[in-house]
Amino acid sequence: MSTEGTTTTASTTEPAPQSTTESTAGSSTEQIRRYWDDFAAEYDSYPDHGLLDSDTRSAWKDLLRTWLPTTPSLVADLACGTGTMSVLMAELGHRVQGVDLSAEMVRLARAKSAPFGSAIAVEQGDAGEPPLEPGSFDVVFARHILWTLPEPTEALRRWAALLRPGGRLVLVEGRWGLEAAADKPALPWSAGVPSEELAGVVRELVGEPVVVQLDDAVFWGKEIEHERYLLRAVAR
Repeated sequence: MSTEGTTTTASTTEPAPQSTTESTAGSSTEQIRRYWDDFAAEYDSYPDHGLLDSDTRSAWKDLLRTWLPTTPSLVADLACGTGTMSVLMAELGHRVQGVDLSAEMVRLARAKSAPFGSAIAVEQGDAGEPPLEPGSFDVVFARHILWTLPEPTEALRRWAALLRPGGRLVLVEGRWGLEAAADKPALPWSAGVPSEELAGVVRELVGEPVVVQLDDAVFWGKEIEHERYLLRAVAR
């Protein structure tokens, strides 16, 4: 996401990640889970987390409408946070299975999605190794997660395995600035991942990717300096 200065593993020039088991030096999964539990209450106060501004919310909903299937589909929303994207996808007629590491994020996501009944289910789990049935999803969606993962290519491989034939992998990713890398643990994509590099990995694991740049400030609540983009690939 595009908020600033909200995580101990990120510099003030980059977004706070969705809650995943990112590897911080000397940190256990339980410590990371507690961190996100503590952060959950303020998570939605940032423009591209809670989407409280109507223009920002509309921009994301229109983006999802364009890149998700036009018919009702089953979507895995990995590292779903407080469930904002899950709600938008349900509003578009999809069924959503959200996964998040933080119990508090899961609680808030369940509360937010309650009006949608069985259209949205949320469970606690590691987005890097999602506790979901392989070959059962029409869409796997993840937003700003990969840079936090110690093994992003393996995570992508697991995500690809969740897709049915012809299913879609939809990722929102970007670059947060090379200056951020010095403050973070040694992770493969610790300063984010350029679209060209991610496209190369996805091409091998899933299928030919399509990339659209998301440089309009309406998505982020501010002007951005580095690449932000959506990538979609259809499983072979």
